[in-house]
Amino acid sequence: MRSFKKKKVVVVGLGVSGLWLARWLAGQGADVTVSEKKPENDLDPDICADIRKLGSKLETGGHRKDSLLNAEMVIVSPGVPHDMEPLNAALKKGIPVTGEFEFASRIIDTPVIAVTGTNGKSTVVAFLGNVLENAGLKVFVGGNIGTPMMVYAAGERKADYVVAEVSSFQLDTMETFCPYISMILNLSPDHLDRYADYESYVQSKLRIFRNQGPGQYLVLNDDDKILSSISPASGVSVLRYGIRKKEGRHAFLETKKVQASLNGKDPVYFSLESIKLHGEHNRENILGAVLVCLTLGIEPDVIQKSIDDFKGLPSRLEQVAEVDGVMFYNDSKATNIAAAVKAVKSFDQPLILISGGRHKGADYAPLVKAAEGKVKCAVLLGEAKQLLAASFEGVFPFSMAKDMEEAVSMSFSFANRGDVVLLAPACSSFDMFSNFLERGKVFRDAVERLGYG
Repeated sequence: MRSFKKKKVVVVGLGVSGLWLARWLAGQGADVTVSEKKPENDLDPDICADIRKLGSKLETGGHRKDSLLNAEMVIVSPGVPHDMEPLNAALKKGIPVTGEFEFASRIIDTPVIAVTGTNGKSTVVAFLGNVLENAGLKVFVGGNIGTPMMVYAAGERKADYVVAEVSSFQLDTMETFCPYISMILNLSPDHLDRYADYESYVQSKLRIFRNQGPGQYLVLNDDDKILSSISPASGVSVLRYGIRKKEGRHAFLETKKVQASLNGKDPVYFSLESIKLHGEHNRENILGAVLVCLTLGIEPDVIQKSIDDFKGLPSRLEQVAEVDGVMFYNDSKATNIAAAVKAVKSFDQPLILISGGRHKGADYAPLVKAAEGKVKCAVLLGEAKQLLAASFEGVFPFSMAKDMEEAVSMSFSFANRGDVVLLAPACSSFDMFSNFLERGKVFRDAVERLGYG
């Protein structure tokens, strides 16, 4: 990598990623400015102090165009919109603008297993990390899940593999990133408040394998209409999976077992009898994860033990509690319509559905179709509740709640013994909560209080 000594670099966005970018760059002797849109009073004072201790400049309360135009390089933290005027001005001037993930990937030489898709990324990444650890390998799990890639890049970098969740926003700034194994789980409309149209979003996701070639692998969900038609011309080895046996698939389900085979070898079988992940979509994702593990040479018994023991992540179809015969499930991570549809389809019991949050631009019709005949009634909250109400009108009854506490209480009052109350928002959390995890925690806390009532 080029020398950064005395180079003027602007880091846009102060958070954990921005802090680690500043630390690494300052350590390389760069002249660092961190630009943050929030006022300093709204920021973590310890992080602000750390930036200044590095000798870096901190600009808060908005991104200053002149700072970016005077930079020799601009690095954007995850979540920062790429269409901001200061960034566009820097690009027009010819100043290199890149993302934190892309920048970190240029520093490391550890083989990367990169996972993207609309839904299920975090669970698959966590599962893969668990399998590799069970196999005795050193692994860094991060990216869009938990720990930023820059934390690993700025450290000792001694893992055998990096397992990274990669979002479409991170892929938008990819230039040289080239994973050893890339995996695309599924594609459905999402983030249409940030993309011009669905096709733009899809093309962003497909960037994950753009730089791959011979000796590298692309794992694809063959049940996805778009992904089933993907045939890279770069020489990358493509491994396909799907629920049912089909020509050209390397993994599929057969009588509650995963059957997987690579390169014409004898098939390997994995039981799903003890799997703790709820829903067919999780079984689908396990198929792809098994192919990744076999490609890495992980022993089948290690993979099987991981399938049996892995409990999933919080707020992903998480069983919260049973109160007076009513089961409560937390799928706060269902931040888009496709994820909410999969959550609804995961249950045979009558459902009381809690949905709502910040609208992301997509049509709720698929959720209405999936819910019809399964959802007894819905409780709606957040900024999108009127839009959801307009979609649900005449299909099944619904009520409005002012907050999560009221939504849980109302749902319980509507439920009978044997019913399921499901939080599947189909929206982002940012109207009422800092993130989906906080939303899920508030839901769990409200359910717990029911049990003590």
